[in-house]
Amino acid sequence: MRVLLVGAGTGLDLPFLPQDIELHATDIAPAMVKRTVKRAAALNRDVECGVMDAEALSYPDEHFDVVVMHLILAVMPDPRQGLAEAHRVLKTGGQLCVMDKFQPDAQPAGPGRRLLNLLTSALATDITRQAEPLLTDAGFLIRHDEPVLMNGLFRALLAAKPTPSNR
Repeated sequence: MRVLLVGAGTGLDLPFLPQDIELHATDIAPAMVKRTVKRAAALNRDVECGVMDAEALSYPDEHFDVVVMHLILAVMPDPRQGLAEAHRVLKTGGQLCVMDKFQPDAQPAGPGRRLLNLLTSALATDITRQAEPLLTDAGFLIRHDEPVLMNGLFRALLAAKPTPSNR
């Protein structure tokens, strides 16, 4: 199984991923990639690490079985482009794993949250993004959506790149 960890940061996800996979980890910040390389070595993990923009991945189409995007969509300048790239590099029938901060899908952000977002966005995170529209607009089918932290602010989602039979 070939897995891409987008926005790997310092590699905190590495201990939680199976050993028997071909693992690629990317981040836009060279310092973060160095920390991922160091963590991978400490864990005796074979990980192909590289500096890469999540919005312009240099992998071929349909290259990965799984794409993992943990705590990246809320900080990306253009999460729609990042998800379009994840969709492009994911094999048909492949899985997308997302964990991030999201505004509830059933309601748009109110004035207070939009005002607070001015501050949080300046600090690099958008708290007004909604998971369902982002993922479905990118062509994913959401299979599982679960609140995981802070009264549902953080959600874990499992989505799939549909096959022609389940679109």
